[in-house]
Amino acid sequence: MKKLIMGLVAILGVLALSAAGWFFRPWSEYSPAEIQAATQPESLPDTFRHMDEVFPYRTIEPSESATPLPRETDQVNVAYTFNGAERTVDDWLSDSRATGLMVLHNGAVVHEQYLLGSTPETRHTSWSVGKSYVATLIAMAIHQGRIANLDQTAEMFAPQYGGTDYGQTTLRHLLMMSAGVDFEEDYGAPDSDIRRLFFGANIFGRDIDAMVAEVERNRPAGEDLHYVSANTQVLSAVARGVWNAPLADIVEAEIWRPIGMTGEAYWNQNVPGERGMAIGYCCLNATLEDYARFGQFYLQDGVWNGERLVPEGWVEQATRPNAPFQEAGPDAVYAHRGYGLHFWVPENHDGEYFMAGVYGQYVWVDERRNIVIARTAADTEWGGRTAESLAAMRALAAHYSDDPDTPAIPEEAAASETGEPGDE
Repeated sequence: MKKLIMGLVAILGVLALSAAGWFFRPWSEYSPAEIQAATQPESLPDTFRHMDEVFPYRTIEPSESATPLPRETDQVNVAYTFNGAERTVDDWLSDSRATGLMVLHNGAVVHEQYLLGSTPETRHTSWSVGKSYVATLIAMAIHQGRIANLDQTAEMFAPQYGGTDYGQTTLRHLLMMSAGVDFEEDYGAPDSDIRRLFFGANIFGRDIDAMVAEVERNRPAGEDLHYVSANTQVLSAVARGVWNAPLADIVEAEIWRPIGMTGEAYWNQNVPGERGMAIGYCCLNATLEDYARFGQFYLQDGVWNGERLVPEGWVEQATRPNAPFQEAGPDAVYAHRGYGLHFWVPENHDGEYFMAGVYGQYVWVDERRNIVIARTAADTEWGGRTAESLAAMRALAAHYSDDPDTPAIPEEAAASETGEPGDE
């Protein structure tokens, strides 16, 4: 009996050492222990500008024709009213733990702030702002004749999804976030699908496409708006299949170089090196100016230096609801926000649309006022602050364009934000 007990103790000791070794992984740059420490609330501002120290990545080189945006800075702490209270942009930035804010008017920088240790050289993570970059690659592929139209299915370009529900989904329904799949996008639920996907890829280094390919449809596609990060992962696989290259390399060749991005960027992936696969539904890391420049590219209808890079009509189609169930309104599935093709649309929109990521990342475009706003943050309460963020950005647009006639964000919107699906 004594030998048996000693044997069990020895086995348990080996298991404990193995578990500790896996958790701390001294041989690896990316241990779960370090990741856990980096994701504590107090660490987030620093973590979000050093994601290359937390997760594997692939570099995106700056454009050889890069030219900084012109500066015509006339910075003002703009005031606005929200829910009956007088607020300022500095209040909003402070409360939301913003790390950067840039406003462009007519293509020139008119407002530029860096906070909580960030600088103009900081490469801040995009979270789901990156989804709009993936959608743009699909548009570019159509413009180049690599994809015929949005009604082609994913498996035609991403054979790893062949025969699956996702493989048989059209690019249109993936872009509309209307794939009809059984997937829980709840960042707060411990066992949600999005958490399993994130930890499977980022902690365990699993094949992301293989995980997503297991997702099944539980209702017809094209009938409702259901924000699902897995949809964008499939679209990123389509882009990789179309160009036969890693996602970061495609972004460098098709977006960074033609648009003249000034900063080196990178895209996080599941494992280091050539066998790594990009986390396609998020995780671009770039400078604030280059996020703003991408918004300016959309403001210019997808034309840069006289060259059209996306099909004519794409920007209007992508940044407007494509079906009644995508419209914003009091009864909309995501509070007072509607959706287009991987772009959000505010209620009472007046030529406005935006890209958004968890923890308060935004790229806001106002076509009527020729305004672009890029904002990075580490806001752990971003969901409950969405309505005020939209109000603050509308106030900035009104001030810097000298156009005070801006649509109102319904005050009751503040009470309906959850910080769950759709706020990424």
